[in-house]
Amino acid sequence: MSPSGRPSKVRLVFLGAAGVGKSALIRRFLHDRFEHKYTRTVEELHVLEYDAEGSGKTRLEILDTSGSYSFPAMRELCIRHSDAFALVYAVDDPGSFEEVRRLRDEILELRDGKSAPITVVGGKADLTEAEGRVLQAGDAMVTVEGEWDANFVEASARTGGNTVGVFRAMLQQVDLPHRLSPAVRRRRDTVPRPAFKRRPPLKKNNSCTLS
Repeated sequence: MSPSGRPSKVRLVFLGAAGVGKSALIRRFLHDRFEHKYTRTVEELHVLEYDAEGSGKTRLEILDTSGSYSFPAMRELCIRHSDAFALVYAVDDPGSFEEVRRLRDEILELRDGKSAPITVVGGKADLTEAEGRVLQAGDAMVTVEGEWDANFVEASARTGGNTVGVFRAMLQQVDLPHRLSPAVRRRRDTVPRPAFKRRPPLKKNNSCTLS
């Protein structure tokens, strides 16, 4: 905890089925770019320095997880020791929303009464019904906000639409100021995390400030 009373480190975790666009949303936010070719994520940790508007800096960690969940022990550890969660589904994939439902139940069980700030994100929000959209925002919102008492956001990594809104919602849940630029121009570090090897110390030769 910093002298100002703000946490010195906050970890945001993105969870969801494979192919829903977790990595694409993070990439659009950090670098303002979109890659059309899908690449399977193992696990990546993005580390930023967040300037809390004159009241000190916070280390902001964004953990991008694999949709395959090949290592349940690692997933359980990250759920127990993270501060806020983005549960991402794709609006053209009803099964991915059911995976969000399952993940929410798992988070609540593992946290065992401890606060679990959750933002449910409808990814690929630019899709129309003609392009394959099946899940409508209003229907999802009834479940997420009415039944689960969680935040709900739709966003599109392809167009950039409301990508910043995802991070605003998550930061608001952990009581950090959430005036964010449309994109972060440079990252501090991004670390692929191998399954069975200890992660090397983070390099600190670059820095990034969110404002």
